Amino acid sequence: MEGRAAAPGAGTVVNALATGRGAAFALDLETTATVELDPDAEGVTGAIAGAPDGDTTLIERCVERVVDRYGADEGGAVETESEVPTAAGLKSSSAAANATVVATLSALGLDVANDPDADVTKTEACRVGVRAARDAGVTVTGAFDDASASMLGGVTVTDNREDELLARDDPFAEHALVWTPPQRAYSADADTAACERVAPMAELATELALDGDCARAMTVNGLAFSAALGFPTDPAVEAMTDCAGVSLSGTGPSVVAVGDREALADVRERWDDRDGETRLIRTRETGARVL
Repeated sequence: MEGRAAAPGAGTVVNALATGRGAAFALDLETTATVELDPDAEGVTGAIAGAPDGDTTLIERCVERVVDRYGADEGGAVETESEVPTAAGLKSSSAAANATVVATLSALGLDVANDPDADVTKTEACRVGVRAARDAGVTVTGAFDDASASMLGGVTVTDNREDELLARDDPFAEHALVWTPPQRAYSADADTAACERVAPMAELATELALDGDCARAMTVNGLAFSAALGFPTDPAVEAMTDCAGVSLSGTGPSVVAVGDREALADVRERWDDRDGETRLIRTRETGARVL
């Protein structure tokens, strides 16, 4: 019983740490999961390609939760490999959880689709991964915004307190520029009290996103949360004249700008002077998929 699936990372439109409501959009960077189930195996073992000492609690818990709900006490093994850098604000945990959940459901012979007649809807599969992420302690809010963007593709607006999807649409831009500095930041370590102090700006950004103005929502969010979390606003300011929107992604440290590809190439020239890595990629209309 084997399943293989992939899910994309995502960028932030609105960080949910301040109010519980957030928004995110899928990026064309993928995590792949391979799951092998065995009715005779006891427990689940996990591995992360290229990171022999990596924490596999999340992906193991995803398999366990899927089997608990949809299987028959199978054990097995899961391995992930990823283009999404960890602890960089690009939703690596959500991508890993979604890929693992969908791969496990595939191994069980269950159809996963954004369709009410599917064996398991993508939204419900997403919620399984979110619950596993809470079990594993890798998220503060539950990250349903990040997870839903990764699972469904496009841009999603959510209430993370209720794991409720408020809105979903196709990406508001086709191209994204991502700058990831060398340092890393873990979502579970974020200063939530500082984030709550910028709640009025987060509420404004959320309303902009719900009205379809996700690019401006990004910029409002990015300036507010960069200040709250102690990240420089210079990269965003450098990008503003040549992009539709720009934001600190998640709890950092990556910054993501969206807009016209040629204009973003001009931004890239400026960001390339900074330490770290820049990537000019596409946004994604599609989310997690069986391979």
